[in-house]
Amino acid sequence: MDWSKIKTIFILTFLILDVYLFYQFLIIRDTNKYEYITEATVEEKLKADDIRYIEIPKAPLKSQYVSAKPKKFTKDDLGKLKGQRAYLKNGTIIHSVLIRALPVSLKFQDEEITSFLKSNLLYGDRYKFGERNDKSKTITYYQEYENKPFYKNISGKIIFTLNEENQIISYEQTYLEGIEKMTQKEDLLAPLKAVETLHQKGLLKPKSNVTKIELGYSTLIQLAASQVLAPTWHIVVDDKENFYVNGFEGQIIQFEEKNVVE
Repeated sequence: MDWSKIKTIFILTFLILDVYLFYQFLIIRDTNKYEYITEATVEEKLKADDIRYIEIPKAPLKSQYVSAKPKKFTKDDLGKLKGQRAYLKNGTIIHSVLIRALPVSLKFQDEEITSFLKSNLLYGDRYKFGERNDKSKTITYYQEYENKPFYKNISGKIIFTLNEENQIISYEQTYLEGIEKMTQKEDLLAPLKAVETLHQKGLLKPKSNVTKIELGYSTLIQLAASQVLAPTWHIVVDDKENFYVNGFEGQIIQFEEKNVVE
C-alpha cells in the first residue's frame, strides 16, 4: 500500500478519535454542568418558596465542644443578695423573693432589667435574655459563655416570675462553672445550611421570614455532675418560632421543656 495513503488513513483515524474524545469531553462537561444547575442552590430553593432571611455570614466559621458543671451555691453566696429573701434548693438552685417587686413594661425589653441583673444577682452580667412567656408569666435569661448562650439549660439560667401587675416578684437561678474547651476548633455547619435543614424537614414553610440566626450551645451529654455542650444554631422564624440545629452534625434539636427544678 502506498505510504502516503497509509499516512492519510492514520491522520484521519486520529482526527476522528480526537473529535470523538472532544465530543465525549463536552458531554461530560455539560452533564456535570447540568447536574450542578439542576441541583438548585440553597438560595434558589428558599427563593422558590418565597422564604426570606436576614444577612448571613458566608465565611467559614469554627467552634468546639465545651464541658461544664453546675455550681453549688453557699450561704455566703446568699448573703451577697440584697433586697430579697433567698434560700437554696438542692444546693444548685437559688430561689429568691424580691422584697420590692420590680415593674416591667408590657412590651418587655431586656435592657429594662440590665442594671438590676448586674447589681442584685450573682453573676448577673453573664446571662442574656432568652424568652418571655406570657402564659406562664415568666421571663427567662440564659447563661452565656464567650457571648454565646446556653440554650434551654436547666443548670445555667434565670427564670423571673411576674405577678398580675406585670411586676417581677421572684426568680430561680442556676449557674454553670468550670467551663472548659474539650476539643480543637472544627468547621461549623454553615448557618444557611442549618436553615436548609429546616426547609428540607418541612419546618420552614413557604413565605416564612427567618428573622434571627444566632450561635450558642446546647447540652449534648448530661452526666450526674457535669455536661458536654455542642455548638448550636438558634434560628427564629417570623419572630415567634424557635428552632435549634446542632452546629456540627446538623440534627434538629428537640428540647424537653423543664423548669429549673426537675
